[in-house]
Amino acid sequence: MNQAKINQHFDDMLAACARQFAFNPRRIRAGIRYVGPEGHGKDMVYIFRTVNHSQLALKGTYVTLREHHGDKPHWTDAEKAWFKSKDAEIDAELAAKQAELEYTRASRLYQDHREQLLSHYSDWPGHQVGGSNPRSAAKTLIEELAAAHDERLATYAEHMGSNDPEHLAQLLLAPCHLDIDALKEIAGVAGIGKP
Repeated sequence: MNQAKINQHFDDMLAACARQFAFNPRRIRAGIRYVGPEGHGKDMVYIFRTVNHSQLALKGTYVTLREHHGDKPHWTDAEKAWFKSKDAEIDAELAAKQAELEYTRASRLYQDHREQLLSHYSDWPGHQVGGSNPRSAAKTLIEELAAAHDERLATYAEHMGSNDPEHLAQLLLAPCHLDIDALKEIAGVAGIGKP
């Protein structure tokens, strides 16, 4: 199927979700992906999936939420509510994430361990081949700092309102992606790495 046809199915699904379920188009664009067709002839539907693996089936201009797929229930009330978020709620959520990112990037914890964290990304010039993946490395760092009662971690965790190593690792890695993207942009402008 060509991209124009996929885009048309996505637009039809977006309009149907907004009409039938009051889902916010911004949430749909950010949280739903096209999977492909299912069935044949008059029974053909086009399947879409959320990041939580909940499925939608588009037939014509009508969408069905697959409440159950396999053994697992899908489309919880919380997930439906998330897709119904108002623009102001989405904007507030994005602003909070941006504030977390800015705080993390400026924090002593990130600044003191930036190179160590970045060294686990293959796109970074100081990449350590054979090392653990970035998430595992960040989680291990958080756990080691917690065991050592590190004041930088304590301050960071208090500000973020979490002591969960997985969550803190995810937050701590967010600026790494920006640093890598900036490096790629600089390399692209300078023509580095191009034939």
